[in-house]
Amino acid sequence: MAEHAKLGVRLNRICCIGAGYVGGPTMATIALKCPQLEVVIVDMNEDRIKRWNSDELPIYEPGLMEVVKACCGKNLFFSTDVKKGIEEADIIFASVNTPTKTQGVGKGRAADLRFIESVGRTIAQYASRSKIVIEKSTVPIKTAEAIARVLSANEAAAGGSKNFWILSNPEFLAEGTAMKDLDAPDRVLIGGQDQDAIQVLADVCANWVPRDRILTTNLWSSELSKLVANAMLAQRVSSINSISRLCERTGADVKEVARAIGTDSRIGPKFLNASVDFGGSCFQKDILNLVYICQQFGLEECAAYWQQVVDMNDYQKIAFTSKIIQSLFNTVTKKKIAVLGFAFKKDTGDVRETPALMVCDMLMKDGAIVHVYDPKVVIEDALTEFKYHDLEVNKNQLIFSKSPQEACDGAHAIVVVTEWDEFKTYDYKSLYDKMMKPAFLFDGRNMLDHAALVDIGFEVHALGKGQIKSSGGQSQIPDFVTRAGSGLLSGGYSP
Repeated sequence: MAEHAKLGVRLNRICCIGAGYVGGPTMATIALKCPQLEVVIVDMNEDRIKRWNSDELPIYEPGLMEVVKACCGKNLFFSTDVKKGIEEADIIFASVNTPTKTQGVGKGRAADLRFIESVGRTIAQYASRSKIVIEKSTVPIKTAEAIARVLSANEAAAGGSKNFWILSNPEFLAEGTAMKDLDAPDRVLIGGQDQDAIQVLADVCANWVPRDRILTTNLWSSELSKLVANAMLAQRVSSINSISRLCERTGADVKEVARAIGTDSRIGPKFLNASVDFGGSCFQKDILNLVYICQQFGLEECAAYWQQVVDMNDYQKIAFTSKIIQSLFNTVTKKKIAVLGFAFKKDTGDVRETPALMVCDMLMKDGAIVHVYDPKVVIEDALTEFKYHDLEVNKNQLIFSKSPQEACDGAHAIVVVTEWDEFKTYDYKSLYDKMMKPAFLFDGRNMLDHAALVDIGFEVHALGKGQIKSSGGQSQIPDFVTRAGSGLLSGGYSP
């Protein structure tokens, strides 16, 4: 791309600050689709950059390795030299973490913007000419204005005349399908105040995205749209999870209810699968941020509405884990519990805000010995997440197994937390044979053949279902136990 006539900047080098879950896949895709552009991803984390330049990428995403291999060293580069990356770039993407604040004003709700502010100050320090600066991180509304103030104030103080055009280009990726989402996005959203700068980014995206899928808005609409998109998706999950609790009490089947309402074209079938929670680094963080923004503008009723989505999510995890404990005769002390899956969803190794955290924590606090098997998660990542949430772990109670067989051998119960496809393929008869009896299975994703598991001999508990029967229609719990009304085996737990 030649120098832009109106903006007066060259347009052939892109720098992305931040080599994480968003920056890495997004820039790799741009490099693949735009071989005429040079794409450099910079990060101060030396270990992370080293892994991007190796055969063991710092993140797992189906299809990512192939794209990185195709472009790395050609027009895609990973570096710790932030100064050089900024100096040489024409377009700079800011793709850094924006976690929820853990202290001070807005603790537990507001976004911590220190990293995005630092990006602005770093660009101001090293930029030697005018740049287009693009927010890729999920940020609160008006963040672009703050970045612009940082850049303009520093430029004025230095007596310079450089221009910085600020754009918002939020990502709408789902972990596990990020490369597919990037290759064929539902939409690309670009917000800005300068139409020429907007057109520059639109032209880059148009190398593979149809023009009618490239939406342009003002800065504030773009920033808010990302938060609202995640809030609406999470709302659907919490809504169907609330109905799953009602189904368990009434004898309805939440999967049948979801299918019935999902065929309504006004509703649609997506995000109507009841689960132990929605998990992940985005949904809860973004809803809490939305809650805080509503409160800042005095919209307390709006804030309370969105807060309930998060509260329902927490309630679902507590209810699910309480059912495990109460079904196992109201105690799991010194009992081995096999937990299948620790990632927050399948096809990723990401453990941020995973439901497995609360499930394992509650079980361990009740005395359980938890054996986890996950095909992509290592115990070090799990322990880091426990530490982030200030949860203490007795390492004698949390063991990561090398195989599902090792995790289930001698276990009192199997707890399915992540919906890995391989979990559907296991020989559950052989797992059952080596477990303590009665052998329990709790399906937190409603992904297994429950009737077949009852036929094997498992006592099966699933979300949004009452008493699960065998393929022959027989109850898995003897009538005299159910009639006893103990509340331990009949599903009469308190949450």
